[in-house]
Amino acid sequence: MSCGGPQVRLWCQRAGRATPRTLSLSVTVDGQNFQGSGRNKKLAKARAAQAALSALFNMQLDQAPSRQPIPREGLQLHLPQVLADAVSRLVVDKFGELTDNFTSPHARRKVLSGVVMTTGADVKEAQVICVSTGTKCINGEYMSDRGLALNDCHAEIVARRSLIRFLYSQLEHFLSNHEEEQQKSIFIRCDSIQGFRLKENVQFHLYISTSPCGDARIFSPHEAGVEDYGDRHPNRKARGQLRTKIESGEGTIPVRSSNTIQTWDGVLQGERLLTMSCSDKIARWNVVGFQGSLMSYFTDAIYFSSIILGSLYHADHLSRAMYQRVTEMEELPPSFSLNKPLLSGISNAEARQPGKAPNFSVNWTVGDPGLEVINATTGKDDLSRPSRLCKHALFGRWQRLHCKLSSTLRISAPRPVSYSDAKLAAVEYHDAKQSLFKAFHKAGLGAWVKKPIEQDLFSLNT
Repeated sequence: MSCGGPQVRLWCQRAGRATPRTLSLSVTVDGQNFQGSGRNKKLAKARAAQAALSALFNMQLDQAPSRQPIPREGLQLHLPQVLADAVSRLVVDKFGELTDNFTSPHARRKVLSGVVMTTGADVKEAQVICVSTGTKCINGEYMSDRGLALNDCHAEIVARRSLIRFLYSQLEHFLSNHEEEQQKSIFIRCDSIQGFRLKENVQFHLYISTSPCGDARIFSPHEAGVEDYGDRHPNRKARGQLRTKIESGEGTIPVRSSNTIQTWDGVLQGERLLTMSCSDKIARWNVVGFQGSLMSYFTDAIYFSSIILGSLYHADHLSRAMYQRVTEMEELPPSFSLNKPLLSGISNAEARQPGKAPNFSVNWTVGDPGLEVINATTGKDDLSRPSRLCKHALFGRWQRLHCKLSSTLRISAPRPVSYSDAKLAAVEYHDAKQSLFKAFHKAGLGAWVKKPIEQDLFSLNT
């Protein structure tokens, strides 16, 4: 082929079956190899071709509505598919780097998650902030009343805890006596309100290698094919229901309206500890922000600009799970809103991860020397040491910042002693959270299940 353009020689090579149900094929263009995988040869070929067109010519094949990205509301600095593919590649490459090119025993995983930060229109300058894996929750008998155990080791939940840790480090940069350190911070002082805000154009993008458990996933059991044109049963009662993860297991179940309060002694006596699904938790972050109640002492709510899935992306189900099911929410406090981030799959969907899920979760945040490995059953490492992401560790960072920033806090309250007191004093955050819970309840989607209150009553000197 000679037409003044690139020498394009297309051919497909069978790369073998990644799982009994997944076929991988490759296409070569001018010596560059592009992979595609799917449950049949036709789908694998299409994905390989799409990967090549996207990378070389920024072209997208026509997609069924359920496969197309949903643009975010507000400032969008990047083309959706270009951003999605770049974020996915960055997270996967960083995980490969941290696991000796995926050869480490800790490279085993079912779900990979990570957060990428962009600071302008050039995706090439994006930075991986954190990477995590995991699919399990703590066994109830290992709950800690001192904030020393991670309750939820699902990858995207761990990624968000890592991101909060990063935000604390960025405030610490700002407070440094060295101007060079201050310049590194993503925060600037906000004159109009007490506290800090992000520098202009700083955006965070959440990557999850598959759809989050709960409402986003249960109606998206397969990669969409040509026949997939949206949700055929949008009004079924099960759509949008709040769901909980099961202690020490995988999968989710709808909440029972009769059992939304869990007690410490009940769990210790054998009642299964219930944790809200990842779909529900991310929906919550889209209202109250991912920064958490303690960080709201220092900043307004901070939201994800995009949520990108490596597989099982279905626009209808993901948008409903992330924000559509609570659009009828009552008015929120001034610094909060219903965030509608960009939602997108990637051009070359990740193959299903076969086999039994490992019982560990790993995490890494920018600046860390390497991965931390946590036993998902105990919520600590294998030597019973608490994670750097546990409540106790983050509360310690928060208290030090609280002392240094006492004159510029957004929340004026006596310095709290316990973790619980600190959370409750964030009144606007608490009000926004209650508005979300009421919206779920009003829509007939169930009640939010809370952990036993005893786990938050600790202070740092107990």
